[in-house]
Amino acid sequence: MSTPNLDLLEMAADAGFRRVVLDIEHNGYDADRREALVVAARALGLAVCAKIEAPEPVWVQRAVDLGVDAVILPHVGRLADAEAALATCKFPPLGTRSYAAGRSARFKAPDDDYFARQNREMLCLPMVETAEAFDDVEALLASPLVDGIFVGPFDLALTRGRPTYGFTDQDRADISELAAQAKAAGKQWWMPTWRTEEQVFARDHGATVRVVAAEHQLLSLGLNFVMENLER
Repeated sequence: MSTPNLDLLEMAADAGFRRVVLDIEHNGYDADRREALVVAARALGLAVCAKIEAPEPVWVQRAVDLGVDAVILPHVGRLADAEAALATCKFPPLGTRSYAAGRSARFKAPDDDYFARQNREMLCLPMVETAEAFDDVEALLASPLVDGIFVGPFDLALTRGRPTYGFTDQDRADISELAAQAKAAGKQWWMPTWRTEEQVFARDHGATVRVVAAEHQLLSLGLNFVMENLER
């Protein structure tokens, strides 16, 4: 989702989608609307994932306090550079996340298993969208702070020296390598798959989650469909 559109969220749930990614990084989400989307998604039975502004502890903390199911961290380079942000995803002694008795705790005192349960269930997914992250992916996946990776194919292709991303042999080789690394580490990997061939490739390579539609893409398809079928 590119905008805090509650109508779209409800339509997506009705259509059978199971998970929503809030692309906060690239779009405007004020705090109230962000919170409303999380509450609505949970009420509709959708898992909700926040792709935050940057790999900075403050943005991670704000996302986990909302009670999201996953935090996706963009602009990650090497593990050492992102470790402080990754640590904010997990409570001590594993990480440095700070406790807030709000939405993430269901507005009540935590039970004995709350902190361990949050560390298990709230997913921390650094994006692999830079050459640095690609080169350091084994270390990223080996970190106990990391539950998996989210592939950013366009930026990855650019930073790996290609003129664009076109799901070429080189693109597929890079993604195959990331999938193999994730499998070897016993961790998840997610990917945006707008085209059928990407969806099949991701499925066949064991992707845990395929993000299959984007808000602007859906709007464009709908508008083009109307124009193409307009009686003139």
